Amino acid sequence: MSTRQLFSSRLATILTMVGVSVGLGNVWRFPYMMGRYGGSAFLFVYLAFTFLFAVPAMMAEWALGRETRKGPIGAFSAVMGSTLGKPIGFLLLFTVLVANSYYLVVIASVVYTTCFSVFYGFTSTSIPEFEVGLSNGRLQYVLALGTLLASLYVIYRGLNKGIESVSKLFVPFFSFVMLYLVLSAFLLPGASEKFVAFLKPNLGAMEAATVFAALGQAFFSLGLGGTFLLIYGSYLQREQPIPKSAIATASGDVGAALCASLFIVPSILFFGLDMTEGPTLIFSTLPKLFSVMPAGRWLGSGFLLALVLVAFLSAIAALEVLVGGISDGFKTEINRAKVIITIGVLETILMLPNALNPEFIGVLDLIFGSGMQVFGSALAVIGVAWGLREQRALAQIFRDSNGIWPGMYFFWIRWVVPGALLIILISYIYSSISK
Repeated sequence: MSTRQLFSSRLATILTMVGVSVGLGNVWRFPYMMGRYGGSAFLFVYLAFTFLFAVPAMMAEWALGRETRKGPIGAFSAVMGSTLGKPIGFLLLFTVLVANSYYLVVIASVVYTTCFSVFYGFTSTSIPEFEVGLSNGRLQYVLALGTLLASLYVIYRGLNKGIESVSKLFVPFFSFVMLYLVLSAFLLPGASEKFVAFLKPNLGAMEAATVFAALGQAFFSLGLGGTFLLIYGSYLQREQPIPKSAIATASGDVGAALCASLFIVPSILFFGLDMTEGPTLIFSTLPKLFSVMPAGRWLGSGFLLALVLVAFLSAIAALEVLVGGISDGFKTEINRAKVIITIGVLETILMLPNALNPEFIGVLDLIFGSGMQVFGSALAVIGVAWGLREQRALAQIFRDSNGIWPGMYFFWIRWVVPGALLIILISYIYSSISK
């Protein structure tokens, strides 16, 4: 592209960023992570990590993207040199490529679940039939292909006519539906009391796995990893205030996570279902919930439709990272249409084993959904804090780089954030090996 497209307004920026952040990360992933890793213990650590580490890292990734006007390959090459930066950029793009290959399959399963809820509804007699279709790998693969093609079409239309347009429609719709569902859940007799009991602090659940899972969720849900936010940061207007936009995006992201939990957790606890199902929570426990919940068919259909729409936004973002990152990652810019076709072919191939063997998804999600995103974001923070001169970095983030706050922030991302991420990663690896 001869002239790089930029976000048209601050509102468009925030809606697009919230759409990237929310996705399945906060609706599919957050409730099951909360159920599996200690409930309130996970929640409190997640909130602390979000605002202490994830938001500063988000600001750094946006700053790196806006400073270089490049994707991962070009941006890391600019601050680390091409010898080191180029391999890092390719590694992070490969991470997104693999992660999106299973993410598209999960979206396909949500599409199937939504269609089943709308046309048949979940009952004790229809759930076995639903499970047959859900386990049909070929059907899930076809639905994933459809999702991929729709996402590539939006990418082909560009930033303003494609990505911004769908974000402006889908994010407000999702917000309205989730608020209505939260109200419905808390109107169930005794549901609020059970939710409060679930939130009682359990210090015994504060294991290394809980801390790492909470950190991974904070980074996963916000789209950190030196990829999503970096490429979208390269589309930020120069006058766009990064700190305010970062806090607004993180607040919307946390709000979506809490709304999903405020609907799913009280409802599941009220009906005595299992909160620790893991990645299959949305496909195994929720259909049972909707089968016994008053007006469950329509509440379930609304919830699932909203989930499909925001999940679609995250898939679009992943593909934009790949297409934009490859297109501008070399000295000679590569034709965008050719890159779109190439990425489409690669995703088509990589989706197949995930669709036919869904058990791969849990393993891949732990590696590429948690570990690599923390690693990639740490590299982006290091790139800003050490690769850019302090004044250049702060000039991108703060309108006035003088005073105490810019200096404190730069110290925080130069020393505290990378150090904390490294310690948590090493602790988790050691804990996993010990077990």
